[in-house]
Amino acid sequence: MAQPNDGSGRAPVAIVRPTTSVTSGVAVTQKLVSAAVAFGDLMRGTFGPNGLDKMMYKTNGETAVTNDGAKIVAELLVKHPAAKAFVQLAESQENACGDGVTGCLIVASELMREAGRLLERGLHPLVLIEGYLAAQSATNEHITNASESWKGDTGRLVNVAKTAMNGTSADVEDNSMANLVVDALQLVARDGVADYEDVRMTKRGQGNLADSRLVDGLLLDANLFLDRLPRHLEAGTLLALTCPLDQENTTRDAEIEVETADQWMAFIDAKEDLLSHKAKQILATGATAVFSAETIEPSIAHILADEGVFVLGGLERSGIEDMARASGASMCDHLDDLSPEILGHFSSLQIETSESLDGRRERLCLQFGEHAGIATIDVGGGDGVAVEEVIRGLFDALRSVANAMESTQLVRGGGCMHMGAALAIKEAAEQQSGRERLAMEAYARALEAVPSTLAANAGADRLDSLLALRSAHRQGQEICGIGPSGSVEPIEEAWAPAQTLLHSLDAATETACGLLRVDQVISARGD
Repeated sequence: MAQPNDGSGRAPVAIVRPTTSVTSGVAVTQKLVSAAVAFGDLMRGTFGPNGLDKMMYKTNGETAVTNDGAKIVAELLVKHPAAKAFVQLAESQENACGDGVTGCLIVASELMREAGRLLERGLHPLVLIEGYLAAQSATNEHITNASESWKGDTGRLVNVAKTAMNGTSADVEDNSMANLVVDALQLVARDGVADYEDVRMTKRGQGNLADSRLVDGLLLDANLFLDRLPRHLEAGTLLALTCPLDQENTTRDAEIEVETADQWMAFIDAKEDLLSHKAKQILATGATAVFSAETIEPSIAHILADEGVFVLGGLERSGIEDMARASGASMCDHLDDLSPEILGHFSSLQIETSESLDGRRERLCLQFGEHAGIATIDVGGGDGVAVEEVIRGLFDALRSVANAMESTQLVRGGGCMHMGAALAIKEAAEQQSGRERLAMEAYARALEAVPSTLAANAGADRLDSLLALRSAHRQGQEICGIGPSGSVEPIEEAWAPAQTLLHSLDAATETACGLLRVDQVISARGD
């Protein structure tokens, strides 16, 4: 790119390399809108309970099959700058709410599509943005007023979980998986608020999805090196170590000269006495189970096992931290700090053994009771891609239910809120005398893309369903939406946290407005 000749005879100054392409004017709008629309169309077919899956084949030979919007976006190798903005939008929605990514992308895509039409007709981008922001304000007001509290109705939380899992591998005919999610969060909740990070998920590796269960504690893979360790213990005390149960190594190398067999035996006996003393220190605390993030000397393990104490070392530090927090124990960094006061309590300890194609598998099931603060969902089935997809669906449900428990406000699904907000925007636009009205009406049409997509994915006619839903809302049937069959019906079971929908629309509007402020695209690649 060079400056034009100003008539002085001086050569133009080159600012960028000759291979750089610069796009300005209407062509910029078309370029950004085309990328945004293509991205939205890519995600549209996966939306709703009747959405289909995408199969993505990676360059390393791995295959992923999913309809989770966040997963699809994460796997795409995106180059276009507008598409990259949509990737960041998806990441923002996923990190904030854990659900609603696909709907967020569809609305953002439709906002760009509608913006492209208005810009072609000569509407200024800043006027368009101003209209979009006014429409967003009306949308937020409508959703806030239309939201309902779930307090006193746990069944709605189950519906929130089931809605989040709709269309995924975790979506089953009954409410078994949704109940697991709600029970897990209520188990770890404190003052009615639950942290989804306190719920762990493990693969059972056998059976089917119906064999999934909830454990009020932890499930850890365990490599037992002693067959005579107790395999089941009732209520007992737990010691959590972060130091090794072994002979301490010196910081300097030393040589010991042994001249007689008695000297050698004395040296061996001294080592045995040292290890025996450490074992006695542990036994003196009264612990019935000992766990360590470091190694455990076999001779110490044998002494403890002889006394009926369960011993397991080499665990990850995060596992030790979870045990300490759930049991009320204090992590011990040195054996000199051992005392009965640092012990925690567990209600049950059991070793579960199963056989698979990979051999024998042993797992430690450690339960702490109803007030543990940690729960684990043990997902039944194999160990392949299918179970990973189930876990992904359960994770979305965990995030949604946790958000609902925190904010307490829910909104109906099925495009019910989108249609209601669209009509509210159109009423607000009637009071506008400037060109912002055109942008507000465009925002309303973009919101209507959500119920129309649900209808299309269910096999119904997009236009007929949209007109019928609009008519129902105008007649005061404000709880109507698009049902699983594609027909217009009252929405009673599809619920989502109001916070998820509000963040979705706010983020989609922000992304669209950011792209609409672009008046020139400079590409160093020349494309």
